[in-house]
Amino acid sequence: MRISFWLTLAAFSLPLMNTATAQTAEQIQQIQQQLSQRGTTTSRTATGVNPMQMAASPTLQGNSQTGTRPSSGQYTTQPRSGLVLPGEPTMAMVFPLQEAMENPPFAANLFVGGFESERTNSVNPNYLVAPGDQISIWLWGAVDYADVATVDSQGNIFIPNIGPVNLLNVPSSQVNATVTRSIKQVYTNDVNVYVNLLTATPVSVYVSGPVLRPGQYAGQATDSPLYFLKRAGGIDFLRGSFRYIDIIRGGEVAHSIDLYDFVTDGELPSVSFQDKDVILVRPIGPTITVSEGARNSFTFELKPTDLSGDSLVNYARPGDFISHVSVSGLRDGAQFARYATLSEFTQFKLKPGDHVEFKNDHEIQVYPINVAGSFRGASRIMVSKGARLHQVLSNIEVDPALADFRNVYLLRESVAEQQQLIINQALDRLERSIYTAPVRSTGEGSIRVQEAQLVTDFIARARQIKPLGKVIIAENSNVADILLEENDTIVIPVKTDLIHIGGEVLMPQSVVFNPDAQLADYVAWAGGFSERANDARILIVRANGMVDFYDVDDETNIVAGDQVIVLPRVDAKTLQAVKDITQIIYQIAVAANVALN
Repeated sequence: MRISFWLTLAAFSLPLMNTATAQTAEQIQQIQQQLSQRGTTTSRTATGVNPMQMAASPTLQGNSQTGTRPSSGQYTTQPRSGLVLPGEPTMAMVFPLQEAMENPPFAANLFVGGFESERTNSVNPNYLVAPGDQISIWLWGAVDYADVATVDSQGNIFIPNIGPVNLLNVPSSQVNATVTRSIKQVYTNDVNVYVNLLTATPVSVYVSGPVLRPGQYAGQATDSPLYFLKRAGGIDFLRGSFRYIDIIRGGEVAHSIDLYDFVTDGELPSVSFQDKDVILVRPIGPTITVSEGARNSFTFELKPTDLSGDSLVNYARPGDFISHVSVSGLRDGAQFARYATLSEFTQFKLKPGDHVEFKNDHEIQVYPINVAGSFRGASRIMVSKGARLHQVLSNIEVDPALADFRNVYLLRESVAEQQQLIINQALDRLERSIYTAPVRSTGEGSIRVQEAQLVTDFIARARQIKPLGKVIIAENSNVADILLEENDTIVIPVKTDLIHIGGEVLMPQSVVFNPDAQLADYVAWAGGFSERANDARILIVRANGMVDFYDVDDETNIVAGDQVIVLPRVDAKTLQAVKDITQIIYQIAVAANVALN
């Protein structure tokens, strides 16, 4: 298994090396051969080599700038550039249960991204030099010297003729200045110095506690605790704490982390990891679930000393118009429920397991009324609760020559919902009758299967129809002074000289109103009936929203602005549920002013 793993790793790594990396590696090999031939302590007075004049500065295999890393240890499994190496967790493996939670823990989305695969291409300037790090040193001018020194166990590098230079815990941004200062104490004139930290020694960190993949992980000393936690699959939503995470070093707690501080205030302790550090996630503490009315509807983990409504409000962020809070849970082994104002809730003492909902119980005193059709002015009017239609109409300006204000009508959301409910109930009854009808023979069963398919298609189309919610309020120039509801739409029809013909006619269109024409004439002007037309049930929708049914030969009082809808015929020889389907067609025609064939 070990051989197979490294072979697989090599297969992934080789395609990632580009031309620039290969050229840099070749330059490194040439420099190392030159150093081995002349010895690491060789110095000469000939003209030196200026590294700034070369295409690249000396690097070692394992430098993050080259895209490679040391060939031993778990550090080689570190993902890079989004590539998932063998053994790395995938989203499907890490989050099968957490994504299904209705109210996941607050801050759980910290472990849903792929940030652990994003690596910097250079050493962090705040990285502290540790034993094993590689330092490149170049001297040119009066002295010519080039070498790659390794920080020893005491934190020193040794430079010939200079002696040991201590770099332990020196920030990488200060390495050049620190080494240059030591060299200048010996070579004071005519010597140029260039020092660079090539590699950062990986550290091995243990992640333990309620995480999905506890174990040993490698990274850089300056990697954040979030990096190692994500490498371990993230905190277990049901068992792990987001507020009690300790970094243990030598058996003692070196740092404590509260991820809530990071999510809310961006505070995260600055940690420089060392080998054998342990990130220990503690068991989850008391939790409170918020399911409604808050910007953050999560399960919150509160500290035992901070189980108060004020603390929960600070994390949950209720909506702007929240007035009350519902709390349910257990107290002394018995069910408990409380409904309080938001101000009272801030002083409320919570218990683990409580369920909280934020409610908007402000009584609406002002709401909008919409205006559509032919009018002048604003299309929305704000009215006080209890306002009636005449009060609003008196504030709407119309042009009598253009507006048919005698046929005003309302569109009301609650009526549309009720019409939709009635249609859906009828469709449900039709569906049950089709699928539960008894079958007496094989031949009848075959017919019923085909009939069920036809009816199923009809039901699917019928459910997509959206009723208008028309409320008839005008007749014979009399307009009812009804109580208005929120979001009502007052429609003032436009005066027109047209009659609109649609439904089961050959050429649905609009024709000019003719006072001498009858219903049959308008149908003829629309091309006549289609093969599926029911000439005995023709729908006429008046401008005020009223609906009348006529036979094609009936004498009708059609006026300008009326809409003629020819309904389809249901063949009784084909379908058994003719009555139910016909009723639904009529309901849809009245509620939505459309013909569903």
